[in-house]
Amino acid sequence: MSVLTRSRAGKIIGGIAMIGASALVLAGCAGDSEPADTGDAGGSGPEAVDFPIDCDAAQPAEYTPEYTSTSEGPGTDLEYTIGTALPVSGNLAFLGPPEIQATEYAASVVNAADKGVQINLLQGDSGDTDNKAYETEIPRLLGEGATAIVGAASSGVSLQFIDQVIGAGAIQFSPANTSAAFTGYEDDGLFWRTAPSDVLQGDVLGNLIASDGNETLGMIILNDSYGTGLACFAKAAYEAAGGTVVAASTYNTGDSNFSSQISDVLAADPDAIALITFEEVKTMIPELVAAEYPADKLYFVDGNLANFGDEFPEGTLTGAKGTYPSVDPSSTEDFRANLDAFVEESGAEALSDYTYAPESYDAVVLLALAALEAGSTEGADVAAHLQGISADGTACTTYEECADLIIAGEDVDYNGVSGPIAFNDVGDPTEATIGVFEFADDNTYSWLRAG
Repeated sequence: MSVLTRSRAGKIIGGIAMIGASALVLAGCAGDSEPADTGDAGGSGPEAVDFPIDCDAAQPAEYTPEYTSTSEGPGTDLEYTIGTALPVSGNLAFLGPPEIQATEYAASVVNAADKGVQINLLQGDSGDTDNKAYETEIPRLLGEGATAIVGAASSGVSLQFIDQVIGAGAIQFSPANTSAAFTGYEDDGLFWRTAPSDVLQGDVLGNLIASDGNETLGMIILNDSYGTGLACFAKAAYEAAGGTVVAASTYNTGDSNFSSQISDVLAADPDAIALITFEEVKTMIPELVAAEYPADKLYFVDGNLANFGDEFPEGTLTGAKGTYPSVDPSSTEDFRANLDAFVEESGAEALSDYTYAPESYDAVVLLALAALEAGSTEGADVAAHLQGISADGTACTTYEECADLIIAGEDVDYNGVSGPIAFNDVGDPTEATIGVFEFADDNTYSWLRAG
């Protein structure tokens, strides 16, 4: 019987492709001069706000799980029960359709290939930390035999049930969790993700705002693991580029009135405002518009970047920008077309957004390939093979192609729809792109460039 042992070192985004990592100098700032000291009373520069978040706590911990898998592969007739905990309800529900349909599509592709693995996909609602749908859904999915859970979309929600999934010996695989808290989480090697840590997105966001010539910044921040972490990493990058955060206000999941936060930030008269929120941004936008704050000075993130269309009057968001982990959409045209055809054939509502659809699709395919190689669908066995099938083998881009190589006894390197992936020792993708997007007059966004 073959034995596979893996040790995973706790490192922050080890070897990740840091796009846009170099600090950018603010337009209008003097040559090589140092930024003004925080709280300078001499009037030589803007005064930095007393930031409401402990950014030291946002740094990932170090953790090195070790385990042994004794399974033998490749599998020949595996039934793999995978559950999903994706947002049907709650403040990320707009992300649900592309993620859910992408998992359904991936399962259909794996099952149609008939290469050693058949997926029994059980859909579930993660909800959010206000409605707590996960409290009933996670026990249901595990009780129905799921040995892997795809989700949640929200980092804060995942942190509510990750211990329950790990305690059951199942894998938790998120297509959208970006909090750095997961990098060193004591997960027994069972948490994986196809979305990169916000260490990267924060760097790109902060430098984007600085490079646009904004010398001062206000921030409205969701007070959870995702929001606070992303805010801290964006703040660090922005300040390193010479800018000053002059206002920062937080709110909690479930809040419905944000007038206080908006007033606090506007009172500081910042050159730009970063909206690090979820769907609550729909309530904030009309208030910012009413205050005549310029749209092209608003910056969105993956938690709220959506095609709003006629939800707001034409031109409401013209020039606003946003970031989220994404490859150039031109490279995923075929995937989106195939996903659209699958959705239409299934009778589901047509998709208007594809955020994290590639990452959701890849999560299911990676789980199936790792199970095939392991010859097992048990959590620890599959987890022991996930890093290996994502790197250091023969490159392949589809489940069927990779499965044929595994069945032939070869090592594979699955390069997915979301990118090369190549997991590091702590289950984070080591290659990722942060896309920069810009809103047009119709309140929908399009790709501008890689960050």
